[in-house]
Amino acid sequence: MSKLGIIVKREYLSRVTKRSFIIGTLMAPLGFLIYMLVIVGLTKYESGGELKVALLDESGMVNQLPDGKGIRFIQAGTKSLEQLKSEVTAKQLDGIVQVPKLSSLQSKTLTIFYYSDNKLAPEKSSMIEQKIAKRIREGKAGAMSQECPSINLARIETLDTKVSIDPESINGKDDNDSKYTAGVGLAVGGIMAFIMMFMVMMYGQMVMRSVMEEKTNRIVEVMMSSVRPFELMLGKILGAGGVGLTQVLIWIFLGGGITLLLPFIMGGVDPSSMQAPMTPGDVPMPDAEQMEGEGLRLMAELGKQNWMMLGTAFVIFFLGGYFIYASLFAAIGSAMGDDMGESQSLVLPIMIPILLATYIVAFAGVRNPHSGLMIAASMFPLTSPIVMPFRMAFFNLREDWWQLALSLIIVVASAWFFVWLSGRIYRVGILLYVKKVSFKEIGKWMFYKG
Repeated sequence: MSKLGIIVKREYLSRVTKRSFIIGTLMAPLGFLIYMLVIVGLTKYESGGELKVALLDESGMVNQLPDGKGIRFIQAGTKSLEQLKSEVTAKQLDGIVQVPKLSSLQSKTLTIFYYSDNKLAPEKSSMIEQKIAKRIREGKAGAMSQECPSINLARIETLDTKVSIDPESINGKDDNDSKYTAGVGLAVGGIMAFIMMFMVMMYGQMVMRSVMEEKTNRIVEVMMSSVRPFELMLGKILGAGGVGLTQVLIWIFLGGGITLLLPFIMGGVDPSSMQAPMTPGDVPMPDAEQMEGEGLRLMAELGKQNWMMLGTAFVIFFLGGYFIYASLFAAIGSAMGDDMGESQSLVLPIMIPILLATYIVAFAGVRNPHSGLMIAASMFPLTSPIVMPFRMAFFNLREDWWQLALSLIIVVASAWFFVWLSGRIYRVGILLYVKKVSFKEIGKWMFYKG
């Protein structure tokens, strides 16, 4: 086995066999499962029991409200507001909802009053507002129908029109897009950009910590007697990358198992309980056939994505981005002295392009993935591994193939360049101790001979 292979094997095995790695890798999916269980538990949790609320309807339009989540409505009947207040004081009621009379049918606002010594929770307050607004709407329609028989609630509801955009190709060569195209592209691109940012930051810093540990423990002095500095740095980068790949594969396997368990965990949860409180009539609920049709159209849109292109390009961008940042982190790790606090300032310039790329995607990319800023960021090697995977989901390959090809060439060439450049810094910095290093000093190391 070559010296590089020995270094990669040592770096890989020394990390995957650590108890902290094993526990951390297994605990991440378990933590996600616990998180989902907590969410499910919170949807079922009812705090404070059921509230008894009297409904004092002075408008004549609300009458009786159906009970909602955590609230039981009681008609006031002939009781006055003062009588109801005395019942609240006597703890016979928890509160009173007073609906005043409307000034006119044309009034678009109505203030209702809630009387209680205890503040009403935002969720319950929103539910009461929605229920009464629906009743007032029905009451207005009924009053208008008396004045003009041709006006009724059914006709008024026809004024509500749901509008959706169905993209169509002008030249007819491309497959017809649907209203899901933009949403699917945004989801796929966003997920790829997030994975790229997370993996590059996590495993790039793993390389830096490994270099710092061996430099601090002086192990590197022994290793340098039999191996070249560049081989040592490259071995660490490849070894840490293997560790990251192993961890991701384990997470995918365990995550798939947890995904299979979620339907059984969520089986006893009413999906409506996880939404804002409302009556079935507040928002039109799609029937089972409509939901099935929407699901099929969404799956069809996912199937139209060029997964072969996305997957292949994503892997190349991931490897390119990883080698660029891992080599830079390795170079910074070799330059760090004994004072870790002062040396942390060297890490900031490396983190800035990663954070900048994330903000560009989050703000400029969502608005227009083909803007000038997005195109420039997808070509710049320090931001393209995060920005270009996001843009790929929106590509028309017949027109944009050259941008993808150019960005891939740039990121691969940049990976080779930064590994070579970091190797020149690493060979000098790894043997320097107890010295605060500046960027000016690091710049000189690049041109040292030998």
